[in-house]
Amino acid sequence: MRAEELDYELPPELIAQHPAEPRDSARLLVCDRASGEVRHRHFHDLPDELADGDLLVVNDTRVLPVRVPARRATGGAAEVLLLEPRPDGTWEALVRPYRRLREGERLELGVLSLTLVERLGEGRAVVRPDAPGGLEQALEQVGQMPLPPYIHEQPADPQRYQTVYARHPGSAAAPTAGLHFTPELLARIRARHEVVDVTLGVGLDTFRGLAVDDLAEHEMHSEAYAVAPDAADAIRAAHDEGRRVVAVGTTSVRVLESVFADPPAPLEGRTRLFITPGYRFHMTGAMVTNFHLPRSTLLALVMAFAGIERTRGLYRTAVAEGYRFYSFGDACLIV
Repeated sequence: MRAEELDYELPPELIAQHPAEPRDSARLLVCDRASGEVRHRHFHDLPDELADGDLLVVNDTRVLPVRVPARRATGGAAEVLLLEPRPDGTWEALVRPYRRLREGERLELGVLSLTLVERLGEGRAVVRPDAPGGLEQALEQVGQMPLPPYIHEQPADPQRYQTVYARHPGSAAAPTAGLHFTPELLARIRARHEVVDVTLGVGLDTFRGLAVDDLAEHEMHSEAYAVAPDAADAIRAAHDEGRRVVAVGTTSVRVLESVFADPPAPLEGRTRLFITPGYRFHMTGAMVTNFHLPRSTLLALVMAFAGIERTRGLYRTAVAEGYRFYSFGDACLIV
């Protein structure tokens, strides 16, 4: 597949700058792959679109405020975006101004300092945080939520870039399809359906677009995932009984398709799975997802699930109907 096949026209005014209020008032575009029918709903209508026996899988990762504006010893400005911790206490990060920063340089911001240990290329580096009161506490004081660059201001409430079921800290971005759930909506769904958690820490590939013309040449960065044994048992049982497994978000899809592949993978590990058209899905029976950027690995995944031409048609419909796009935008249910 060529990168240009993932292009589409989007008026800039359809890029959502603020989340829907309340969360579940976001619009929901429903696509039935079997019949070809398209329905226009709202996210609070999701329970009505689920079938008896459906099992929902959500990604319970929690976003930390890992975007750190810092100062160099020279007085110049710098920025560090912490992506993922390493076993030795260092973090992989995106840093800027990358070309000016040198190994061994120390960046300061009040209760937190960061030493650049190693330059990795492409704006990436290994940094060592120093926070006497604990890193998570320091980030809560001085860090910012790592919003994508197309969102131009931080939300008044940082929790709006967090799912209501977020538990395990470790993501550099939110699993945005889950941002539409409210506690009340989840309770309505749980009253009729199983809902199980998996965890995938959202990492570097969320922040970088495709830099190659041929998708076969794109290298995915690995991301850590975990599935609890009881959750794995529930997912397997639903699949074996012919019930539909509904993945909330592309991150949940990647966990499902990594763990329950043929042959299966361990319940905890790392995945580089890159799903493109032609992929045969093993476990995902339906998917809730937002509308994604052109030339993105996420859009390639959606095309793999829904079909290339059907996805293009859905996106044309969403644009024509004024749906809101990207992280704070509206949602799509593909069944």
